Amino acid sequence: MNVMTNPVPKAGTEDALRRASALRFLAAEMVEKAKSGHPGMPLGMADIATALWDPKGAAAVRHDPANPTWWNRDRVVISNGHGSTLLYAALHLTGYDLSVADLQGFRQMGSRTPGHPEVDVTPGVETTTGPLGQGLANGVGMALAEKQLAETFNREGFPVIDHHTFVLLGDGCLMEGISHEACSMAGLLGLGKLICLWDDNGISIDGEVEGWFGDDTPARFEAYGWHVIRAVDGHNADAVASALAEARAETGKPTLICCRTEIGQGAPTKAGSHDVHGAPLGAAELAVMREALDWPHAPFEVPDDIRAAWDARPAGAAAHARWDRLWKGYQAAHPEAARELDRRMVGWLPGDWRETVTQTLAAAAAEEGAPATRKCSQTVLGKIAPRLPELFGGSADLTGSNLTDWKGAGRVNDKDPGGRYMSHGVREFGMSAILNGMALHGGWIPFGGTFLVFSDYARNAIRMAALMKRRVIHVLTHDSIGLGEDGPTHQPVEHVASLRLIPGLEVWRPCDTLETAVAWTEAIARTDGPSALVLSRQGLPTQHRDPAQGAMLARGAAVVVAADAPRIVLIATGSEVELAMKTRDLLEADGIATKVVSMPCRERFLAGEQAWRDGILPPGVPRLAIEAAHPEPWWRIVGDRGDVVGMETFGESAPAPELFKHFGFTPEAVATRALRLVARMAS
Repeated sequence: MNVMTNPVPKAGTEDALRRASALRFLAAEMVEKAKSGHPGMPLGMADIATALWDPKGAAAVRHDPANPTWWNRDRVVISNGHGSTLLYAALHLTGYDLSVADLQGFRQMGSRTPGHPEVDVTPGVETTTGPLGQGLANGVGMALAEKQLAETFNREGFPVIDHHTFVLLGDGCLMEGISHEACSMAGLLGLGKLICLWDDNGISIDGEVEGWFGDDTPARFEAYGWHVIRAVDGHNADAVASALAEARAETGKPTLICCRTEIGQGAPTKAGSHDVHGAPLGAAELAVMREALDWPHAPFEVPDDIRAAWDARPAGAAAHARWDRLWKGYQAAHPEAARELDRRMVGWLPGDWRETVTQTLAAAAAEEGAPATRKCSQTVLGKIAPRLPELFGGSADLTGSNLTDWKGAGRVNDKDPGGRYMSHGVREFGMSAILNGMALHGGWIPFGGTFLVFSDYARNAIRMAALMKRRVIHVLTHDSIGLGEDGPTHQPVEHVASLRLIPGLEVWRPCDTLETAVAWTEAIARTDGPSALVLSRQGLPTQHRDPAQGAMLARGAAVVVAADAPRIVLIATGSEVELAMKTRDLLEADGIATKVVSMPCRERFLAGEQAWRDGILPPGVPRLAIEAAHPEPWWRIVGDRGDVVGMETFGESAPAPELFKHFGFTPEAVATRALRLVARMAS
């Protein structure tokens, strides 16, 4: 345990101490006014932040508060996001568009200062954090994105991509398993522009951590291959600045700076206790703190000289101007590369993207046979990826099963400077959060693969991508009991339903190459959130459709077989489209006019206008949904006049054909359910 004992900061220059006091009081006052929040981390890390955001610091953050989206800015991530007031105070003081009124609105409805940092809400916030450890993994993704862009676009004399990623993190981030997943990869990849500052205060919510967190953290990170700077006095801004300079000088390894701190430093009676973690200090404690730190100023008041010392706008404008001159020289010397980098950082797709889509869909529609949709996906990738250089793929140690690679991708793990494919190892959660960081950085459209059943490991990172509205693509294969003999541990039942519950996530479950191509192209074209492509292990026959039906699929559903005056509509996804078609043959033989609808993306379908949806699913006609997964999401589609053939138990270990028969996914069993539904609706 590394708890300090001095409640009032003494180390460092007078200038640094006064600037740190401004941070401490703004952070504490935000929490006090909101009557909720977490003052312990901001008070404890204020001196660290003072060094990190020092406008005159040679090793401090390089940024331009007037232009928060400048490509070559350093990124700063607060992984211990409960300490958001520290970030808000620093952004306000350095000159971002964040006013005193914004600070006073902390944690209030519609404010620009939510309880945990949220990207696109507050200028200067790089990622949404709060679930511990994920900000750290996002930082790894940002550093990876920077490294791969630099290796692709930088030219001799023109380092137009050249910036660092800084992550502030606490004990909780390091206890989360995702920290191992992400930091192990960061060391292996030699992400030398990743610098992490650990708030080593020995306290978490339950008290002193030595009873549940006894790791030798410096040795752990050294074993990962990191550069570790041990035992830095986290309450001495000069000592932190010296460590930052050492970290910047290390280019071959990521750096962990171990900052010994006291939680709540500066709060005279509460510092050093877990009680200061997540509750306002109270008026009495703040009054004593004002006296102890010689801060005779009203709440949210900062003297002009301290504001001037914090103002990073002049230095930021100068740094940005230097880069602009470099960029103009790059544009003149390497115009094609400059145009391509510009396009990718803005987020535009290539000019021939629509042509690529048209050709890909045409080729997919012409596919014959019965490939698994995971194989369809690889076929589509082979056509799209060479013409979409920002596509960055990977898999969590399942490349040969997910089929997520393509010819000529190049392996990052093999130190290929132009590599666009990464084996993440068995790290589903870490992979997904790293992909989020790459998407946040810009310049890449990242995707990663694993088995659908293991999406549970990655779920919170998938949720965060949806919350942040970032374009990340998840390739989730082996999508049902159709994977067969591996049994219930590997057979997803509830997973598609569970993923559909995440707001903003589009879940695609295609039935053949054409639908897989539509899913891929729509996921790539989408800019306001993530997508999940749910793919089969077993082969599925091609459903032949005309161009109009194929175009309709982009809206989430299309008629596979129409019927005049249908008496029932069969709705299916993925492998069950084939089952619906065979069921239709039986029903038609019994004189039941049957319409078959494939609905690869329920979210897209529900987003369509009512009149169009009624054209696909005629009102008043009974609906039977068929999916080898939990039925719950389908009741909104079929209504109380419909039925769902699904699964509400775990699977079994057996060959796939036996499993489908055992669980009632046969044409005969489904036809019986359909006839029962028609009879019920007619009575």
